[in-house]
Amino acid sequence: MIFSSWPYIFLFLPIVFFGYFFLNRTRLILLGKVWLVAASLVFYSYWSIKYLPLLLGSICFNFTVGTRLPRFRPGIMRWWILAGSIAANLGLLGYFKYANFFVENVNWVCDAGWGPMPVIIPLGISFFTFTQIAYLVDCYRGKVEEYSFLNYALFVTFFPHLIAGPILHHADMMPQFKSRWTLPIRYRNILLGLIIFSIGLFKKVVIADTFAIWANAGFDVTNRLDFFSAWTTSLSYTFQLYFDFSGYSDMAIGSALLFNIWLPINFNSPYKALDIQDFWRRWHITLSRFLRDYLYFPLGGSRHSTARTLFNIMVTFVLGGLWHGASWMFIIWGVMHGAALVIHRLWGFLRISLPTELSWLITFNFINIGWVFFRAKTLHDAQKVLKGMVDLGSVWSFPLADVPTFKLAWGGTFMDQLLRVLPLGLAVNLISLPLIATGFVILRQKNSTELMLSEQSDAKLAWVLTLFCIALYFAVASKSTVFLYYTF
Repeated sequence: MIFSSWPYIFLFLPIVFFGYFFLNRTRLILLGKVWLVAASLVFYSYWSIKYLPLLLGSICFNFTVGTRLPRFRPGIMRWWILAGSIAANLGLLGYFKYANFFVENVNWVCDAGWGPMPVIIPLGISFFTFTQIAYLVDCYRGKVEEYSFLNYALFVTFFPHLIAGPILHHADMMPQFKSRWTLPIRYRNILLGLIIFSIGLFKKVVIADTFAIWANAGFDVTNRLDFFSAWTTSLSYTFQLYFDFSGYSDMAIGSALLFNIWLPINFNSPYKALDIQDFWRRWHITLSRFLRDYLYFPLGGSRHSTARTLFNIMVTFVLGGLWHGASWMFIIWGVMHGAALVIHRLWGFLRISLPTELSWLITFNFINIGWVFFRAKTLHDAQKVLKGMVDLGSVWSFPLADVPTFKLAWGGTFMDQLLRVLPLGLAVNLISLPLIATGFVILRQKNSTELMLSEQSDAKLAWVLTLFCIALYFAVASKSTVFLYYTF
């Protein structure tokens, strides 16, 4: 089940909510936590119970290592235990996520003729692996003070974050799970949770899934794109990805708030960023924090020479791109962002500032172009979109025979009239272009966190209820089965 499905909204979430607080009210606090862990495992098993033993085995292994790691004196033995346990986690992730990628590239380089391995990526493996690696490093650094298996299992499996994050730090979450303040029902948290959940649901099923129609058609259906179609395709995916993933994060935060748990904010209006560094402070914040704390800093961060710092940035983002999936397209995307951050750092030495509007325009367009590679299945698909984005000649002379049929759903007579007064590319995109404009308007408003924490009023609650009802209608009718980041 997914957050936007009616079984989750009307069955799973209410049952877990009332069961948890009933157990807490009867002072069966330990059973309340057991209930949450069991419910989270059911939530995970709903997709496929086949990989439940893998999740449980990972939890047991990392908890065992984490509890024993601080018992060793600081030194080479302790370091090797940490390195070995991290290698075991990455090895498991690598086998399921990158084995066939390795086989494909060996076949391409050596013509080995190896067949594909029968491997299916377990849902959420990237997220629960990174969460537990962070836990092991915190144990090594002496930042973990309690060793309750039940608390640890709840920390890893808590269903609002289990499948697609946010990536949690042990120190952020365990004080909340241990606090008695979270045990009774908190009506303000319920209200805030329902507000941000409703906003996230609307983002996903109304906005993101609408943009998905245009993005999928441009990337997967059309063989050739004119200027307007290419920009519609790229911008549609740019908006789809943001509203889909931030919508998921909002629903995760809202679901957790019902249980008085505050998950970390994962998005802070990233498309308002004025430079690439600012973007990464706003986009997928918990992943950025993980890459910074557990990869960039251990590599040396910015403590060494400028050349070494720039090298560390590139390595961090190439690996960050590869983390998203076993594809050269993700590596290209990571290289692009690493190079952009390198250029940004070098530009800072010049102490030259650009006008705000120009800074935003450059940053947003770079991000938009980067998402083309992130979305494309092959380099040919990316080239198709990028070529159309710079094909100014197609504004006036794009052949009508090459116009995708899905864009001519208006009817030929009306289209003939439009072609008398408008360029062909603009005429066939007259539906999608206002949609893109609407996306920009929405991005300029307050983000969901700001709306949730702003002053409450009857008008605001009525507005949120309206959003929820509209989103619920779309959710029931939607054919979308997963969030985009479930595949990562």
